[in-house]
Amino acid sequence: MANLTHKIIRDHLVSGRMIPGEEIAIKIDQTLTQDATGTMVYLQLEALGIDRVKTELSVSYVDHNTLQVGFENADDHRFLRTAAAKYGVYFSGPGNGICHQVHLERFAVPGKTLLGSDSHTPTSGGIGMLAIGAGGLDVALAMAGEPFYMTMPKVLGIKLIGNLRPWVSAKDIILEVLRRLTVRGGLGKVLEYFGEGIKHLSVPERATIANMGTETGATASIFPSDEITWEFLRWQGRERDWRRLEADPSAEYDEVMEIDLGELEPLIACPHSPDNVKPVREVAGLKVDQVIIGSCTNSSLKDLLTVAAVLRGRKVHPDVSLVIAPGSRQVLLELARSGALADLISAGARILEPACGPCIGMGQAPPSGGVSLRTFNRNFEGRSGTPDAQVYLASPETAAATAVTGVITDPRDLGEPVRISLPRSISKDELIIPPPEKGEGVEVIKGPNIKPVPLADPMPESLETIVLLKVGDNISTDHILPAGAKILPLRSNIPAISEHVFERIDPTFPSRAKKLPKGVFGAVVGGHNYGQGSSREHAALAPMYLGLRLVIARSFARIHRANLINFGILPLSFVDELDYGRIDQGDRLRIENLPDQLRSGGEVVVENVTKGIKMALRHDLSEREIDILLAGGKLNYVKNKASQGR
Repeated sequence: MANLTHKIIRDHLVSGRMIPGEEIAIKIDQTLTQDATGTMVYLQLEALGIDRVKTELSVSYVDHNTLQVGFENADDHRFLRTAAAKYGVYFSGPGNGICHQVHLERFAVPGKTLLGSDSHTPTSGGIGMLAIGAGGLDVALAMAGEPFYMTMPKVLGIKLIGNLRPWVSAKDIILEVLRRLTVRGGLGKVLEYFGEGIKHLSVPERATIANMGTETGATASIFPSDEITWEFLRWQGRERDWRRLEADPSAEYDEVMEIDLGELEPLIACPHSPDNVKPVREVAGLKVDQVIIGSCTNSSLKDLLTVAAVLRGRKVHPDVSLVIAPGSRQVLLELARSGALADLISAGARILEPACGPCIGMGQAPPSGGVSLRTFNRNFEGRSGTPDAQVYLASPETAAATAVTGVITDPRDLGEPVRISLPRSISKDELIIPPPEKGEGVEVIKGPNIKPVPLADPMPESLETIVLLKVGDNISTDHILPAGAKILPLRSNIPAISEHVFERIDPTFPSRAKKLPKGVFGAVVGGHNYGQGSSREHAALAPMYLGLRLVIARSFARIHRANLINFGILPLSFVDELDYGRIDQGDRLRIENLPDQLRSGGEVVVENVTKGIKMALRHDLSEREIDILLAGGKLNYVKNKASQGR
């Protein structure tokens, strides 16, 4: 009997067998982009020569780079608006809200597939979509009508039983999942939720869980579409989009995890990883400097009405800066109409526009050495904008209690739980711009900071590299290419943004890469889960621009591995774990007869010329991925196919 994930994949399967570990291709119904990744997507569409997108629906959101301290972000917004009109894409401008929150409200449809150039695209799994994050180039190709290739995932069924106790929330459920799985435990899996416990969770609560499943490394997270889903869609005026979609009663899963919701208590992720989870009571009493409530994980109307109810009649502690970032214009409007916005302001909260903001390091950095409690999904070191800040992740309830007391506080200490009621009807966002029927004659306006997409040369027969950097486990895309107000505006300018590659680990990396001898490329050696975190393809594209063509790691995060291949960088892993210790920064590595080695099996012999030793390294590349790498990346590969009439 089929589970929900298999049902949707089967309905969209283009090629391949639904056997875990094998490569499959699926049809994509919808796509989303955001401005930090979207500028490159539309430049790639231009490079592909596409006139009009071929998906059922595509939406371009502006939600990351909304601070306009110079012309760069404003120019990108204008470029995205005009490109959306040309290519047939809906456009959600700055201030309309976070892509995942708005997409859930306005566009997500049960049973459809969604591919987004943002790692938290699985948020729409809360409404019964198979929603997957990917690099921008994969999204551009899906918009061009190409299928999306991925490894067929295993399905981890997460059975929820019981009901949450007072002051315990959906955020605590996903923190419990992270505590059990860790940031690597979801690799190669879809997390599918079932059981009687889901009947007590609203769509926004399900979306919180689906959103943060990304931090386990999972391909996607998904909930069934049931009466609760229908009620949410009716509330949004979209009943026509509803369909019942559930796993069969005797559905089989590759693995099963059971969580008794009644046994959960308020949880918190401690610095500097989302899986460093403890009960709030174990860290209670720690003084905090800042509390921020928002992000695509916890900025729904339900979340913020709950926070407002906690703060009603109370004041924010004088030592705490409380910041509220609503997830969408719809949420902000309803907060204002209900009076909850006045409660938040009266309590002393600072109100931001609906956007990602502090979650991506775009403002509200904590003070030096400060403690910040956030309702976000990531607390990687330095991501907040303050290198030595201590960032904790918790529920809106815990955040609100902490803002009042000035120290990390178990919300159960506040006494009786607050009660909220949602409005009977909801505001409709009329500011999303639909595309014109035809895009001919639309001028796509590019500012001076928008540069063409750089391409790699085809992979050489023999690859000669120098190890420019060696790093440990859980290196994130924030480590490889930071976000924040300083660097995000350079997303459409690869030559400029490449100056910041590995800035937080080794600021000399770009200058050393530029000094590589002619015909010699760069290599990086990493530990487990290399490239965890965001979908930013810039973490592969900018290093490629600097000459990187080889990454050897103990294991790779799914999206980053795909991005490396897309831009002509060879990902290899260790056969013998001890070989990690046999390569050092500065070593010269050589791979002879690379194409033949890649095609002849799953291992490649690499010679460490510096140490005079050879080692076998593993690749799990499909024939298609080998062709992409040898062509120098996916854009070259697609253009070659088109020129050959295939």
